[in-house]
Amino acid sequence: MVLAMGMPASEERAVWTATSVPYLTPRREGDADPWSREAAQEGRTGTQRIREVVMETPPDEVARALELPEGAPAVVRRRTMSLDDRPVELTDSWYPADIAAGTALAEAGKIKGGAVTLLADLGYAVHEAREEIEVRGATQGEAAELRLAAGAPVIVLRRTCLTAEGRPFEVSVMAMVPEGRRLRYRLIAG
Repeated sequence: MVLAMGMPASEERAVWTATSVPYLTPRREGDADPWSREAAQEGRTGTQRIREVVMETPPDEVARALELPEGAPAVVRRRTMSLDDRPVELTDSWYPADIAAGTALAEAGKIKGGAVTLLADLGYAVHEAREEIEVRGATQGEAAELRLAAGAPVIVLRRTCLTAEGRPFEVSVMAMVPEGRRLRYRLIAG
């Protein structure tokens, strides 16, 4: 997937093209996180703030995507992504409890090398990523965090990551401000 991001034309910022691949690939030691790196390449500042890390029962669609039994808990890491100090995306990343419990995924701090690197070290490398996109009105909480009017449109991207054996191990739900964003997919026949 290629994601073009930028600010509204009124802010006179160019749109840049980014790809999902760095977000699904383990990092080498010393590499910056993909969000910060992509923003810096465009002369901008990309930051993220961890809002919450908890273990709870996920929403039904997340539980189904993770193939969890009814009522099973999962760890969720909730983050706010900002571009030039403006919140532009809310990301909730869910992990089955049997994978995340007792690891940095279940702790409130940043993860050295990022979640993708930690998961790969645990034997959960991304072999396949499935994505769904929808546009809907922002919830009250999303609107407040993203500094939008209540009910303003947001792009919601749901990504499920699977191992080569087909086990789902991460579901991320991203609510994004739509201004200056373009989602572009490149499909290659195998």
